[in-house]
Amino acid sequence: MNKTISTKKKIIIALLLLLLAFTIWRLLRPLNIFVVEDKFAYGLAVTIPKGLDSISAKSCGVCHEEIYNEWSESIHAQAWSDPYYQVDMKFEGSPPVCINCHIPLQAQREQIIVGYKDSDKLDPILKNNPDFDAQLQSEGVTCAACHIRDGVIIGTHKIDDAPHPVKQDERFLSQNSPCIMCHKVSGDRWDMFYKRPPCGTISEIAEKNLKADCVGCHMPETVRPVVLGGVARKSGKHLFHGGHTPAKVKSALSVDYRFSENKFNKTFTLTLTNSGTNHYLPTGTPDRHLTVDIKLLDADNRVIKEKKEKLIRNIIWRPFIFDLYDSRLPYGEPRDFSISFNNRGNNIVKTVDVTVKYHLLEESRRKRIGYIPTTPINYPIYQKRIDVP
Repeated sequence: MNKTISTKKKIIIALLLLLLAFTIWRLLRPLNIFVVEDKFAYGLAVTIPKGLDSISAKSCGVCHEEIYNEWSESIHAQAWSDPYYQVDMKFEGSPPVCINCHIPLQAQREQIIVGYKDSDKLDPILKNNPDFDAQLQSEGVTCAACHIRDGVIIGTHKIDDAPHPVKQDERFLSQNSPCIMCHKVSGDRWDMFYKRPPCGTISEIAEKNLKADCVGCHMPETVRPVVLGGVARKSGKHLFHGGHTPAKVKSALSVDYRFSENKFNKTFTLTLTNSGTNHYLPTGTPDRHLTVDIKLLDADNRVIKEKKEKLIRNIIWRPFIFDLYDSRLPYGEPRDFSISFNNRGNNIVKTVDVTVKYHLLEESRRKRIGYIPTTPINYPIYQKRIDVP
Protein backbone atom coordinates (compact mmCIF):
# COMPACT_ATOMS: atom_id res chain seq x y z
CA MET A 1 0.00 0.00 0.00
CA ASN A 2 2.78 2.44 0.94
CA LYS A 3 4.62 1.60 -2.27
CA THR A 4 1.44 2.30 -4.25
CA ILE A 5 0.97 5.68 -2.56
CA SER A 6 4.61 6.51 -3.07
CA THR A 7 4.34 5.69 -6.79
CA LYS A 8 1.23 7.85 -7.13
CA LYS A 9 2.97 10.74 -5.40
CA LYS A 10 5.95 10.40 -7.70
CA ILE A 11 3.68 10.48 -10.75
CA ILE A 12 1.83 13.56 -9.44
CA ILE A 13 5.10 15.34 -8.63
CA ALA A 14 6.47 14.50 -12.07
CA LEU A 15 3.33 15.82 -13.75
CA LEU A 16 3.44 19.01 -11.69
CA LEU A 17 7.09 19.53 -12.58
CA LEU A 18 6.29 19.02 -16.25
CA LEU A 19 3.43 21.50 -15.97
CA LEU A 20 5.71 24.01 -14.23
CA ALA A 21 8.42 23.58 -16.88
CA PHE A 22 5.85 23.97 -19.66
CA THR A 23 4.42 27.14 -18.06
CA ILE A 24 7.90 28.66 -17.62
CA TRP A 25 8.69 27.88 -21.26
CA ARG A 26 5.44 29.50 -22.38
CA LEU A 27 6.23 32.61 -20.33
CA LEU A 28 9.80 32.99 -21.57
CA ARG A 29 9.61 31.89 -25.21
CA PRO A 30 9.46 34.45 -28.04
CA LEU A 31 5.89 35.68 -28.45
CA ASN A 32 4.19 34.98 -31.77
CA ILE A 33 0.73 36.48 -31.97
CA PHE A 34 -0.49 35.15 -35.31
CA VAL A 35 -0.17 32.18 -37.61
CA VAL A 36 2.37 32.44 -40.41
CA GLU A 37 0.23 31.58 -43.41
CA ASP A 38 1.67 30.67 -46.80
CA LYS A 39 0.99 34.18 -48.10
CA PHE A 40 3.32 35.57 -45.41
CA ALA A 41 5.93 32.83 -45.48
CA TYR A 42 8.16 34.18 -48.25
CA GLY A 43 8.78 37.58 -49.76
CA LEU A 44 7.28 38.54 -53.09
CA ALA A 45 9.63 37.89 -55.97
CA VAL A 46 8.69 40.37 -58.69
CA THR A 47 10.15 40.76 -62.17
CA ILE A 48 10.82 44.23 -63.56
CA PRO A 49 8.22 44.74 -66.32
CA LYS A 50 9.47 45.38 -69.86
CA GLY A 51 9.90 49.08 -70.53
CA LEU A 52 11.03 49.82 -66.97
CA ASP A 53 14.50 49.79 -65.48
CA SER A 54 13.42 49.76 -61.84
CA ILE A 55 10.53 48.79 -59.55
CA SER A 56 11.16 51.59 -57.06
CA ALA A 57 8.43 54.06 -56.17
CA LYS A 58 10.73 56.91 -57.18
CA SER A 59 10.92 55.44 -60.65
CA CYS A 60 7.13 55.10 -60.80
CA GLY A 61 6.79 58.71 -59.68
CA VAL A 62 8.48 60.04 -62.81
CA CYS A 63 5.22 59.41 -64.71
CA HIS A 64 2.73 58.90 -61.87
CA GLU A 65 3.74 62.05 -60.03
CA GLU A 66 0.50 62.86 -58.18
CA ILE A 67 0.02 59.28 -56.99
CA TYR A 68 3.66 59.10 -55.93
CA ASN A 69 3.33 62.30 -53.87
CA GLU A 70 0.26 60.91 -52.08
CA TRP A 71 1.97 57.60 -51.34
CA SER A 72 5.12 59.40 -50.12
CA GLU A 73 3.15 61.02 -47.29
CA SER A 74 1.35 57.80 -46.34
CA ILE A 75 2.10 55.33 -43.57
CA HIS A 76 2.74 52.70 -46.26
CA ALA A 77 5.83 54.63 -47.33
CA GLN A 78 6.99 54.64 -43.69
CA ALA A 79 6.27 50.95 -43.03
CA TRP A 80 9.98 50.19 -42.69
CA SER A 81 11.45 53.53 -41.63
CA ASP A 82 8.87 54.36 -38.94
CA PRO A 83 10.87 54.94 -35.69
CA TYR A 84 8.37 53.08 -33.52
CA TYR A 85 8.48 50.03 -35.77
CA GLN A 86 12.27 49.99 -35.71
CA VAL A 87 12.46 50.24 -31.91
CA ASP A 88 9.74 47.63 -31.46
CA MET A 89 11.44 45.24 -33.89
CA LYS A 90 14.75 45.54 -32.08
CA PHE A 91 13.08 44.99 -28.70
CA GLU A 92 11.42 41.81 -29.99
CA GLY A 93 14.70 40.45 -31.37
CA SER A 94 13.95 41.38 -35.00
CA PRO A 95 11.78 38.35 -35.82
CA PRO A 96 11.95 37.70 -39.59
CA VAL A 97 8.19 37.12 -39.76
CA CYS A 98 7.49 40.83 -39.11
CA ILE A 99 9.21 41.97 -42.28
CA ASN A 100 6.77 40.04 -44.46
CA CYS A 101 4.34 42.96 -44.37
CA HIS A 102 6.65 45.89 -43.69
CA ILE A 103 8.99 45.14 -46.59
CA PRO A 104 7.05 42.57 -48.63
CA LEU A 105 9.37 42.32 -51.67
CA GLN A 106 12.32 39.92 -51.68
CA ALA A 107 14.56 42.60 -53.18
CA GLN A 108 13.95 44.73 -50.06
CA ARG A 109 15.57 42.19 -47.75
CA GLU A 110 19.22 41.73 -46.87
CA GLN A 111 18.43 38.09 -46.23
CA ILE A 112 15.70 36.05 -47.85
CA ILE A 113 13.79 33.11 -46.46
CA VAL A 114 14.45 29.89 -48.38
CA GLY A 115 12.68 27.50 -46.01
CA TYR A 116 11.64 26.82 -42.43
CA LYS A 117 12.96 24.51 -39.73
CA ASP A 118 9.56 24.17 -38.08
CA SER A 119 5.97 23.52 -39.15
CA ASP A 120 4.76 26.81 -37.57
CA LYS A 121 7.09 28.72 -39.91
CA LEU A 122 8.59 30.70 -37.06
CA ASP A 123 12.19 29.53 -37.46
CA PRO A 124 13.25 30.44 -41.00
CA ILE A 125 16.26 29.32 -42.99
CA LEU A 126 17.94 32.48 -44.29
CA LYS A 127 20.53 33.24 -46.93
CA ASN A 128 22.17 36.48 -48.01
CA ASN A 129 20.29 38.24 -50.80
CA PRO A 130 22.49 39.15 -53.80
CA ASP A 131 19.63 41.29 -55.17
CA PHE A 132 19.17 43.38 -52.02
CA ASP A 133 18.25 47.01 -52.81
CA ALA A 134 18.65 49.39 -49.86
CA GLN A 135 16.75 52.19 -51.61
CA LEU A 136 13.83 49.85 -52.28
CA GLN A 137 13.90 48.70 -48.65
CA SER A 138 13.51 52.27 -47.42
CA GLU A 139 10.26 52.56 -49.41
CA GLY A 140 8.40 50.09 -47.17
CA VAL A 141 5.12 49.06 -48.77
CA THR A 142 6.08 50.34 -52.19
CA CYS A 143 4.16 50.42 -55.48
CA ALA A 144 5.37 47.03 -56.70
CA ALA A 145 3.98 45.23 -53.64
CA CYS A 146 0.45 45.78 -54.95
CA HIS A 147 0.90 46.56 -58.62
CA ILE A 148 3.41 44.08 -60.08
CA ARG A 149 2.74 40.38 -60.64
CA ASP A 150 4.48 38.11 -63.17
CA GLY A 151 6.31 41.02 -64.79
CA VAL A 152 3.11 42.94 -65.49
CA ILE A 153 1.66 46.12 -63.98
CA ILE A 154 -1.81 45.39 -62.68
CA GLY A 155 -4.57 47.87 -61.84
CA THR A 156 -8.18 48.83 -62.35
CA HIS A 157 -7.97 49.79 -66.06
CA LYS A 158 -6.83 48.07 -69.22
CA ILE A 159 -4.42 50.38 -71.03
CA ASP A 160 -2.95 49.45 -74.41
CA ASP A 161 -0.58 52.36 -75.07
CA ALA A 162 1.46 52.33 -71.84
CA PRO A 163 5.27 52.04 -72.06
CA HIS A 164 5.05 48.86 -69.98
CA PRO A 165 2.60 45.92 -70.01
CA VAL A 166 -0.62 46.64 -68.08
CA LYS A 167 -3.27 44.15 -67.05
CA GLN A 168 -6.69 44.85 -65.61
CA ASP A 169 -6.98 42.68 -62.53
CA GLU A 170 -10.41 41.97 -61.08
CA ARG A 171 -8.93 41.84 -57.57
CA PHE A 172 -8.49 45.59 -57.74
CA LEU A 173 -12.21 46.01 -58.39
CA SER A 174 -13.41 43.92 -55.44
CA GLN A 175 -13.24 46.57 -52.70
CA ASN A 176 -10.61 45.04 -50.41
CA SER A 177 -8.63 42.28 -52.11
CA PRO A 178 -5.41 44.33 -52.54
CA CYS A 179 -5.47 45.09 -48.82
CA ILE A 180 -6.07 41.72 -47.21
CA MET A 181 -2.70 40.33 -48.24
CA CYS A 182 -1.32 42.06 -45.14
CA HIS A 183 -4.34 43.32 -43.23
CA LYS A 184 -6.02 39.96 -42.68
CA VAL A 185 -4.02 37.54 -40.57
CA SER A 186 -5.00 34.34 -38.81
CA GLY A 187 -4.94 33.51 -35.12
CA ASP A 188 -6.13 29.92 -35.39
CA ARG A 189 -3.54 27.82 -33.56
CA TRP A 190 -3.72 25.42 -30.64
CA ASP A 191 -2.45 28.02 -28.16
CA MET A 192 -4.52 30.95 -29.43
CA PHE A 193 -8.07 31.64 -28.29
CA TYR A 194 -8.90 34.92 -29.97
CA LYS A 195 -12.55 35.90 -30.30
CA ARG A 196 -11.44 37.42 -33.59
CA PRO A 197 -8.04 37.30 -35.30
CA PRO A 198 -5.22 39.66 -34.29
CA CYS A 199 -5.63 42.94 -36.17
CA GLY A 200 -9.03 41.50 -36.99
CA THR A 201 -10.50 44.40 -38.95
CA ILE A 202 -12.11 42.23 -41.63
CA SER A 203 -13.65 39.95 -39.00
CA GLU A 204 -15.06 42.95 -37.12
CA ILE A 205 -16.88 44.03 -40.26
CA ALA A 206 -18.17 40.50 -40.90
CA GLU A 207 -19.63 40.37 -37.37
CA LYS A 208 -22.08 43.09 -38.43
CA ASN A 209 -22.88 41.29 -41.70
CA LEU A 210 -21.44 44.27 -43.56
CA LYS A 211 -19.24 44.34 -46.63
CA ALA A 212 -15.66 45.48 -46.27
CA ASP A 213 -14.77 48.43 -48.48
CA CYS A 214 -11.17 49.17 -47.53
CA VAL A 215 -10.38 50.87 -50.82
CA GLY A 216 -13.53 53.02 -50.82
CA CYS A 217 -12.73 54.42 -47.38
CA HIS A 218 -8.94 54.58 -47.29
CA MET A 219 -8.38 55.40 -50.96
CA PRO A 220 -11.09 58.00 -51.73
CA GLU A 221 -12.35 57.91 -55.29
CA THR A 222 -11.23 60.61 -57.68
CA VAL A 223 -11.17 61.24 -61.43
CA ARG A 224 -7.81 62.32 -62.83
CA PRO A 225 -5.05 61.32 -65.23
CA VAL A 226 -2.97 58.62 -63.57
CA VAL A 227 0.03 59.70 -65.68
CA LEU A 228 1.22 63.15 -66.69
CA GLY A 229 -0.75 64.28 -69.73
CA GLY A 230 -2.92 61.18 -69.70
CA VAL A 231 -6.67 60.65 -69.95
CA ALA A 232 -8.70 61.41 -66.80
CA ARG A 233 -9.93 58.13 -65.31
CA LYS A 234 -11.63 56.99 -62.15
CA SER A 235 -9.05 55.97 -59.56
CA GLY A 236 -8.33 56.05 -55.84
CA LYS A 237 -6.14 58.52 -54.00
CA HIS A 238 -3.15 56.69 -52.54
CA LEU A 239 -3.45 58.32 -49.11
CA PHE A 240 -4.15 55.27 -46.94
CA HIS A 241 -5.48 57.51 -44.17
CA GLY A 242 -6.22 55.71 -40.92
CA GLY A 243 -5.15 55.79 -37.30
CA HIS A 244 -2.22 58.12 -37.99
CA THR A 245 -4.58 60.70 -39.49
CA PRO A 246 -6.54 62.63 -36.82
CA ALA A 247 -9.06 64.06 -39.29
CA LYS A 248 -9.88 60.56 -40.54
CA VAL A 249 -10.46 59.21 -37.04
CA LYS A 250 -12.51 62.26 -36.01
CA SER A 251 -14.81 61.72 -39.00
CA ALA A 252 -15.71 58.26 -37.70
CA LEU A 253 -16.92 59.45 -34.27
CA SER A 254 -20.30 61.01 -33.49
CA VAL A 255 -20.65 62.76 -30.13
CA ASP A 256 -23.74 63.85 -28.22
CA TYR A 257 -24.33 64.87 -24.61
CA ARG A 258 -27.16 65.73 -22.26
CA PHE A 259 -27.90 66.79 -18.69
CA SER A 260 -30.58 65.20 -16.54
CA GLU A 261 -31.50 65.60 -12.91
CA ASN A 262 -33.60 64.30 -10.07
CA LYS A 263 -34.25 65.80 -6.66
CA PHE A 264 -30.83 64.69 -5.44
CA ASN A 265 -28.34 64.96 -8.30
CA LYS A 266 -27.55 66.25 -11.74
CA THR A 267 -26.08 63.81 -14.27
CA PHE A 268 -24.01 64.56 -17.33
CA THR A 269 -24.08 61.87 -20.02
CA LEU A 270 -21.71 61.73 -22.95
CA THR A 271 -22.74 59.49 -25.86
CA LEU A 272 -20.15 58.22 -28.32
CA THR A 273 -21.09 56.39 -31.50
CA ASN A 274 -18.84 54.85 -34.10
CA SER A 275 -20.86 56.12 -37.04
CA GLY A 276 -18.16 56.46 -39.68
CA THR A 277 -16.47 53.08 -40.02
CA ASN A 278 -17.99 49.62 -40.05
CA HIS A 279 -15.14 48.04 -38.12
CA TYR A 280 -14.40 48.75 -34.45
CA LEU A 281 -13.07 52.14 -33.43
CA PRO A 282 -10.17 51.86 -33.03
CA THR A 283 -9.11 48.80 -35.03
CA GLY A 284 -5.82 47.16 -35.92
CA THR A 285 -3.06 46.45 -33.43
CA PRO A 286 -4.40 45.93 -29.89
CA ASP A 287 -2.20 48.76 -28.59
CA ARG A 288 -4.59 51.25 -30.18
CA HIS A 289 -7.31 52.51 -27.89
CA LEU A 290 -9.49 55.46 -26.93
CA THR A 291 -9.62 57.27 -23.60
CA VAL A 292 -12.56 59.28 -22.33
CA ASP A 293 -11.87 61.93 -19.69
CA ILE A 294 -14.77 63.86 -18.12
CA LYS A 295 -13.92 66.56 -15.57
CA LEU A 296 -16.35 68.56 -13.45
CA LEU A 297 -14.95 72.05 -12.86
CA ASP A 298 -15.88 74.83 -10.48
CA ALA A 299 -15.93 78.56 -11.29
CA ASP A 300 -12.13 78.72 -10.89
CA ASN A 301 -11.59 75.72 -13.19
CA ARG A 302 -10.60 73.48 -10.31
CA VAL A 303 -11.46 69.82 -10.74
CA ILE A 304 -14.23 68.74 -8.39
CA LYS A 305 -14.73 65.27 -9.80
CA GLU A 306 -13.29 63.28 -12.71
CA LYS A 307 -14.16 60.13 -14.60
CA LYS A 308 -11.74 58.32 -16.92
CA GLU A 309 -12.39 55.29 -19.09
CA LYS A 310 -10.28 53.34 -21.55
CA LEU A 311 -11.81 51.72 -24.63
CA ILE A 312 -9.45 48.94 -25.58
CA ARG A 313 -9.14 45.36 -26.69
CA ASN A 314 -7.46 43.67 -23.74
CA ILE A 315 -5.64 40.44 -24.56
CA ILE A 316 -3.78 38.07 -22.27
CA TRP A 317 -0.58 37.10 -24.11
CA ARG A 318 1.05 34.51 -21.83
CA PRO A 319 1.12 31.62 -21.18
CA PHE A 320 -1.74 31.34 -23.71
CA ILE A 321 -3.35 34.00 -25.87
CA PHE A 322 -6.98 34.86 -25.27
CA ASP A 323 -9.25 37.91 -25.27
CA LEU A 324 -10.01 39.13 -21.77
CA TYR A 325 -12.47 41.85 -22.78
CA ASP A 326 -13.12 44.34 -25.58
CA SER A 327 -14.53 47.78 -24.74
CA ARG A 328 -13.89 49.46 -28.11
CA LEU A 329 -16.74 51.00 -30.10
CA PRO A 330 -18.43 48.63 -32.58
CA TYR A 331 -20.13 50.16 -35.56
CA GLY A 332 -23.49 51.84 -34.93
CA GLU A 333 -23.85 51.08 -31.19
CA PRO A 334 -24.09 54.22 -28.97
CA ARG A 335 -22.09 54.09 -25.75
CA ASP A 336 -22.96 56.26 -22.72
CA PHE A 337 -20.52 57.65 -20.17
CA SER A 338 -22.22 59.30 -17.19
CA ILE A 339 -21.05 61.26 -14.16
CA SER A 340 -23.32 62.59 -11.39
CA PHE A 341 -22.88 65.52 -9.05
CA ASN A 342 -24.75 67.50 -6.40
CA ASN A 343 -24.80 71.28 -6.78
CA ARG A 344 -26.27 72.06 -3.40
CA GLY A 345 -23.04 72.29 -1.39
CA ASN A 346 -20.00 74.52 -1.56
CA ASN A 347 -18.41 72.82 -4.57
CA ILE A 348 -20.67 74.01 -7.35
CA VAL A 349 -19.99 72.48 -10.76
CA LYS A 350 -20.00 75.22 -13.39
CA THR A 351 -18.42 73.47 -16.38
CA VAL A 352 -17.96 69.98 -17.76
CA ASP A 353 -14.68 69.42 -19.62
CA VAL A 354 -14.69 66.49 -22.05
CA THR A 355 -11.68 65.04 -23.91
CA VAL A 356 -11.71 61.92 -26.07
CA LYS A 357 -8.26 60.81 -27.24
CA TYR A 358 -7.04 58.29 -29.79
CA HIS A 359 -3.92 56.40 -28.72
CA LEU A 360 -1.62 54.69 -31.20
CA LEU A 361 0.38 53.04 -28.45
CA GLU A 362 -0.01 52.04 -24.82
CA GLU A 363 2.18 54.21 -22.59
CA SER A 364 3.29 51.13 -20.62
CA ARG A 365 4.43 49.51 -23.87
CA ARG A 366 6.26 52.66 -24.93
CA LYS A 367 8.23 52.71 -21.70
CA ARG A 368 8.97 48.99 -21.79
CA ILE A 369 10.55 49.05 -25.25
CA GLY A 370 12.31 52.39 -24.67
CA TYR A 371 10.63 54.23 -27.51
CA ILE A 372 11.00 58.03 -27.47
CA PRO A 373 8.35 59.45 -29.83
CA THR A 374 9.27 61.97 -32.47
CA THR A 375 5.57 62.48 -33.24
CA PRO A 376 2.58 62.28 -30.86
CA ILE A 377 1.45 58.78 -29.93
CA ASN A 378 -1.98 60.13 -28.96
CA TYR A 379 -4.17 63.03 -30.00
CA PRO A 380 -7.60 64.44 -29.13
CA ILE A 381 -10.46 63.57 -31.45
CA TYR A 382 -13.06 65.46 -29.41
CA GLN A 383 -12.66 68.30 -26.91
CA LYS A 384 -15.35 70.53 -25.48
CA ARG A 385 -16.18 72.60 -22.42
CA ILE A 386 -19.87 72.64 -21.60
CA ASP A 387 -21.60 75.00 -19.20
CA VAL A 388 -23.86 73.36 -16.63
CA PRO A 389 -27.45 74.59 -17.06
